[in-house]
Amino acid sequence: MLDKPEIRKVLLLLNKQYATTKTALQYGTPFQLLISTILAAQSTDKQVNIITKELFKYYPDAKSYLQLSLAELEDKIRTVGLYKSKARNILTTCQMLIEKYRGEIPLTREKLMELPGVGRKTANVVLSIVTDFKAIAVDTHVFRVSNRIGLAAARDVRRTEEDLMKNIPQEDWSDAHHWLIWHGRKICRARNPLCETCFLRNYCLYNKFKNG
Repeated sequence: MLDKPEIRKVLLLLNKQYATTKTALQYGTPFQLLISTILAAQSTDKQVNIITKELFKYYPDAKSYLQLSLAELEDKIRTVGLYKSKARNILTTCQMLIEKYRGEIPLTREKLMELPGVGRKTANVVLSIVTDFKAIAVDTHVFRVSNRIGLAAARDVRRTEEDLMKNIPQEDWSDAHHWLIWHGRKICRARNPLCETCFLRNYCLYNKFKNG
């Protein structure tokens, strides 16, 4: 893992490069962000946005989804990964939201995680965007980038989150989540990362190891 001065420098550089970035998911309400985030697992934000552009036009809230059969919803989201289980989870989640929360989403991590298809990462994403709750949601980009650079040194998602919470000031947790995602999309790709042009190459442990 990088030492504290190196971590501070890396965070400053990430902030400078990605300070204005936000989630790529397109949504109008907290409920729609929740649905988009559920759909985004094992898929891309780009593909999710293609689906939700039409989906949210006709099904903007929890009540409207209950007009759909499972087969109908599966058909509408079949271009995302795991669409069958996602359709089932979305319909059950919408039913729970109507029965327990009058159609609104609960705004605590514990209550969100009681909804089908909502794990810690999804709850962290939603809360960090629609509330003042500070959280680091560790998706595949955040996991890969933070461990490559040396902001974390972990083999699983939960420990990566713990490392990042120790190494990043709490006030920056939610923003840093987006910095790492965008860095993973633009430069630190899963395959063929653009190390030669990366502005973090002088600090990144992956780059140092790769170059001996």
